[in-house]
Amino acid sequence: MSPRPMARPGGRSARVQESVHAAVRELMGEVGRGALTVPMVATRAGVTPSTIYRRWGDLQELLSDVAVERLRPETDPADLGSLRADLDAWAEQFLDEMASPPGRAYIRDALLGDPDGTHAGQCSAYAAEQIDAVVTRAARRGEAAPGTEVLMDRVVAPIMYRILFRPGPLDAAYARELVTNALSGVAGAGAED
Repeated sequence: MSPRPMARPGGRSARVQESVHAAVRELMGEVGRGALTVPMVATRAGVTPSTIYRRWGDLQELLSDVAVERLRPETDPADLGSLRADLDAWAEQFLDEMASPPGRAYIRDALLGDPDGTHAGQCSAYAAEQIDAVVTRAARRGEAAPGTEVLMDRVVAPIMYRILFRPGPLDAAYARELVTNALSGVAGAGAED
């Protein structure tokens, strides 16, 4: 495991990270993941290869870091007026994004370059934050809701397991079934609106 220096939240460090991440995304689109090299990324980003090696260790760790950023949700979960509707919509979108070919590739990259589990934990935190927003919103509406960890275990975990270990077609009906099962036994939460 290579040591990674703590990145400053702004300044040059942030600009270097942004430039290198952009270079990786562009080059993956142009030449493909298999042809990508650290010198190629460095040239495109306008940094030296040693900058990349010093900050990320190797190409796989860099790809992992880029993947984690790509897996970060860009928007808050939709507010459709009820816990059930919000969770259905979120779970369907989560499944659709994660099970897509790019989503699967990002998941693989995030995990492959993550010897200490930091990136996996960050990806999990992204999902938990999204679910927590839905649960908090439901509580403000006076709806009963299971806790975030229950929903992580009953909705997110099965989706990720299927994506990683039982690849095959997954659809919105599967996501809604997981939500139904997660909400069973929660007073008023499983009712259709």
